[in-house]
Amino acid sequence: MLEFSHKPVMLEECMEGLNLKADGIYFDGTVGGGGHSYEILKRTSPNGRLIATDLDDEAIAAATNRLQEFNGRFSIYKSNYKDFEKVFEKAEIDKIDGALLDFGISSHQIDDEERGFSYKMADAPLDMRMDTTAYLTAEMVVNTYPEERLVKILRDYGEETFAKQIVRNIVKYREKQPLKTSGELSEIIKSSIPAKFRFGAPCERKTFQALRIEVNGELDGLSDLVLKLTRRLKKGGRIAILTFHSLEDRIVKEVFKTLENPCTCPGNFPVCVCGKKPEVKIVTKKPITASCNELEDNSRSKCAKLRVAERI
Repeated sequence: MLEFSHKPVMLEECMEGLNLKADGIYFDGTVGGGGHSYEILKRTSPNGRLIATDLDDEAIAAATNRLQEFNGRFSIYKSNYKDFEKVFEKAEIDKIDGALLDFGISSHQIDDEERGFSYKMADAPLDMRMDTTAYLTAEMVVNTYPEERLVKILRDYGEETFAKQIVRNIVKYREKQPLKTSGELSEIIKSSIPAKFRFGAPCERKTFQALRIEVNGELDGLSDLVLKLTRRLKKGGRIAILTFHSLEDRIVKEVFKTLENPCTCPGNFPVCVCGKKPEVKIVTKKPITASCNELEDNSRSKCAKLRVAERI
């Protein structure tokens, strides 16, 4: 088993975005290796408190170990961040001073061959589960889903231009034998994309992303999550969200916009009569991206976008 290691993306930008209060209560919905959580605890007082969640047992173990110097100030729950309301109930908290969500996959998960997240590891099983006890795997998706559904997944979640060609070849392959490894899938993808489009970013990336999102239900209920979690902030509390592809970023952007300007009156009305008041102030009018120095040091920050909103 690999030692759990992961560089937190845009660490300083996230801490600045949260505008930490010394004795605040904070929620880290994707604790990973504990990088962001460590800084939250380090930069708050002994009265500060952290509630965190993750689905990955290895991540929870690594984060628990890393945060030991703050023992008594943090609690980590094995849970989907979308179930934060149940976690808050267990932790006996109602409102929080800040929330951080990092929707990226950890370096450890990518590098662990047994997890099957990376298209660079030919013999890796097609797994891709964040929670290794969950039922659905990428192998089940590529071998059992109907052709039309697979095409929709690759188009919607991967924004893959050649979705039809890739899925057509997946179906041909699985008619003879089931797909078992990332290497088999990678070869199908590469053979499905015209040579002139294989330059630049690895051509497998979009399909692997789409399958990972499907396996883990990453976009399911995301809009509702951001809305409800933001409403659990105290006045002046902030929510900071790191996204890594356009679908996630679009959802976060739209929810923040709705909360900042909830008025539903027709545009030709001279004054608002619906009575809906702004709930947040958007701190980042445009998303923050990684600095040049971070891009050189951590290539996985390349696609990251950070948006922050403050409860009013």
